[in-house]
Amino acid sequence: MPLSRRDFLERSALLSAAGFVPRVPSSWADVGSPAEAPAGFRGRPCVVSSSNGIRGVKVAYDKMLAGEDPLDAAIAGVNIQELDPDDQSVGLGGLPNEEGVVQLDASCMHGPTRRAGSVACIEGIATPSLVAKAVMDYTDHVMLVGEGAGRFAKAMGFKEQNLLTEKSRQDWMRWKSRLNANDAWLDHNDDIKIKFTTGTINMNAVNANGDLGSVTTTSGMAWKVPGRIGDSPIVGAGQYCDNAVGAAGSTGRGEANIKTCASFLIVEFMRQGMAPQQACLKTLERVVAMTEARLLGAGGRPRFDLEFYALTKDGQFGGATLYSGGKFAVCDERGARLEDAAFLYRR
Repeated sequence: MPLSRRDFLERSALLSAAGFVPRVPSSWADVGSPAEAPAGFRGRPCVVSSSNGIRGVKVAYDKMLAGEDPLDAAIAGVNIQELDPDDQSVGLGGLPNEEGVVQLDASCMHGPTRRAGSVACIEGIATPSLVAKAVMDYTDHVMLVGEGAGRFAKAMGFKEQNLLTEKSRQDWMRWKSRLNANDAWLDHNDDIKIKFTTGTINMNAVNANGDLGSVTTTSGMAWKVPGRIGDSPIVGAGQYCDNAVGAAGSTGRGEANIKTCASFLIVEFMRQGMAPQQACLKTLERVVAMTEARLLGAGGRPRFDLEFYALTKDGQFGGATLYSGGKFAVCDERGARLEDAAFLYRR
């Protein structure tokens, strides 16, 4: 994570030319300098993620063991999904909005320096997690959105590309053709399943010193209204970390998560002494209590799902979902694997 002064100044010149003013640290040692762990602290390196991060947790874990910063390691882990065209919920190949445009969101947080970065509705850049980190590293801001986020990314050297793969375009066309039986689009009544997803990837990492990093990245809800932003780029909702306590993140219905500031709440429950799994379940109860009537089904149960993942400073981990059957990815000294998530309701 440390930056050379030359690199910082070169990037600053690019940003200034594009109309951005980078944050200048009060002392050069502030940039990327980790907070010291308490005397005698003994932590356990661990990475926890949504289930689609099963490949990434191993990459992140190995990078931390090799000495890399936990946030850099976690971002390397989610980059695998962002650059995988077959994962239609993240990055390249993500399912587009209702106009056929792929808009991406991401946020990250670095425990030792208490810094965060975020981008929302960015187009044409496959790795918004890295752009979010650039916002954190080179500006005095936390969030950039839309066209401004795209200009910033290009100024930082990110390359534009068409994120709409042929596979995702075909799925969008099938969805669009069935919107209205009386419009000019021919309906397809054969055996076609219209895809709909709220998929995302969240990853949280802690090293042996107890330093934490968290990141969440997504292409958002499929066929969304252009400009829609979910929980992923919102610090405290899509992800949150506090180096004194732990980190947490989410996938699923972002609108429900935003109203409870759920990732922040999970970390606060862990601060009070709850184990990660217990904190996730307690937060899911809050989500249910805050759900509007139109989204509740039989027995007052939400007609959507939401998943949480959490990690403490000493390497404890847990995950929970609204409904049974969920899994999450974890990697520690036992290797990378999927674990069963706790749940509020049985399907």
